[in-house]
Parts: sequence; structure tokens; C-alpha cells
Amino acid sequence: MAGKLEGKVAIITGGAGALGRSTAELFLQEGAKVALVDINQNSLASVVESLGSVEEAHGLAANLSDEEDVKRYVKHVMQKWGRIDVFFNNAGIIGKVAPLTDQTVEDFEAIMDINVRGVFLGLKHILPIMSAQKSGSVINTSSVSGLMGSSGNSLYSASKHAVVGLTKTAALEVAKDSVRVNSVHPAPLDSAMMKVIEQSLNIDNPSAVRTHISSRIPLGRYGSMEEVSKLVLFLASDDSKFITGSQYRIDGGMGAR
Repeated sequence: MAGKLEGKVAIITGGAGALGRSTAELFLQEGAKVALVDINQNSLASVVESLGSVEEAHGLAANLSDEEDVKRYVKHVMQKWGRIDVFFNNAGIIGKVAPLTDQTVEDFEAIMDINVRGVFLGLKHILPIMSAQKSGSVINTSSVSGLMGSSGNSLYSASKHAVVGLTKTAALEVAKDSVRVNSVHPAPLDSAMMKVIEQSLNIDNPSAVRTHISSRIPLGRYGSMEEVSKLVLFLASDDSKFITGSQYRIDGGMGAR
């Protein structure tokens, strides 16, 4: 039985991270060829090696806020496989956890470079390829913080709200070419990023932060990478071929409050 992505080519940015790796594993299982892109070359090489699929998985080091680097990785994938069917526009950083008035212009620029400029550049250089193919699916990673305020995390929240604007507008612009663009909005996930936040908020007792945050999620726990990856797979596949411009919460019920 053919996989949901059989014969398709996918690009995953933030490929060295936990969500990138989890999604790559699922995409490969479903028959895709996968290019993982990340700025951290050593971690990226380790992830690609762990996937154990030399012909179907390929790592590309790139600074996603550098347009020439973005052009280069897109060109490389096209030369290697000749098409791009799925783009998981996933790379992002949390930035400094602090009140808005304690953030600096440098803090602002650092997070916007990756979370907004990086997402924009990926869309700019991949959407024309998908439009020419008359097919393709883009999944942008936002956050629950892209749909609501996030006290102490203003810059991250602002950047993830920007991803929603890019998603909706891009979806309208390429719909005529049968290209779809959606965003996913995870609640806090069991990840290294959340551990950084927990320690930033209470260095002496980060577990208390985890307990408090979990109590705000109706299902009472953090989400898992696998749960988000399965949603990304749905949006990448033809199972969602009439869905575009949508924001998909995967938040344990946080948006229901």
C-alpha cells in the first residue's frame, strides 16, 4: 500500500530540531524524499544519519534569514529531485523570555530574522516552484502564541502572529495554482525549548513552571512532537486537498477557553 506522500519531495526547515526530526521520520515512512535544512550543521548531520535513509533523506546547512542561503538550498533540492511538493516552514526560536519593556531592539531583530524573515524568504522562493507545478502544500509553524497574547513572551508572540498574516495572504495568492498554505499552532510541547522557558521563569524550581503551564491546558499536559507531526502530515497530504489559509490549533483545548 502506497504511503500518503509516495513519490513526493518535502523540505523541512528547523530539520535538526525535535519537531523537524519527528516530521522527517513520518514523511519518510509515508514515502517522501526529504531535505532537512538547519543552521546547525553538526546536529543536522547527526539527525540525517539517525534517519538511516541515505537516498531519501538529505541535509542542507543554511541560514534561513540569508536570502542567498535560501536560494541555494532551494536550487539544490530542485537539482537533486526536480520538484518540491511539501514545504514544512518550521524553523523558529523562542528568543528572550522577559517583559516587553525589558526587550531590546537587538532582541526584536534576532527573533524577527528567523521567525518572520526566514518564513517569508522560504515562501518567496518556494511558492513560484509550486505554482509552476500547479500543486503543493506549505505548512508554516506558528504557535498558540500566534493566536493570543503571551505575557513575558511578547516578541515571540508578535513573530508568530506575523506567520498567520503571511499564511493567509500567501494562501490567497497561490490558490489559483492549486497550492495550499496553512499554519499549525501547537500548545507548549515536551521539548528543549520549553525547558529553556521553564528555567527562565523560575531558575530555582522550573518544574513548578511546568506544573503551572500544564494546569492551563484543559487536557492537563504538554503536547508531543509525534502529535504535531501527524497534523503536519495530514496538511501535507491529499487528505487535506480542500484546506488552505487555515490555522490549525493543536493545543489540548487552550483555544476553547
